[in-house]
Amino acid sequence: MTETLLILCACANDDDALRIANTLVEQRLAACVNIVPGVRSIYRWREQVESGQEILLFIKTSQERFPALRDRIAELHPYDTPEVIALPIVGGLEKYLVWLREQV
Repeated sequence: MTETLLILCACANDDDALRIANTLVEQRLAACVNIVPGVRSIYRWREQVESGQEILLFIKTSQERFPALRDRIAELHPYDTPEVIALPIVGGLEKYLVWLREQV
């Protein structure tokens, strides 16, 4: 399994996104978080199709730190069921990947 992960997490507003991103980096659970505004999400919730504007977090971390990161997002996030999806980083600039691992 790869050592590094990209985590996706959607937030409802800038305040939540900034709070979660800052906390994850400050606590060394993430090396970097990109905040991408203007995401339109369409999803099923409580038997209804919903639609709304969200902010997507691209969170870079290590496999080792993922369980703590996932749990911290669950504590911080106002959603009942926050999106926390881990994707393996299968390649990249090795210098960046080394930096990423050193930060968490």
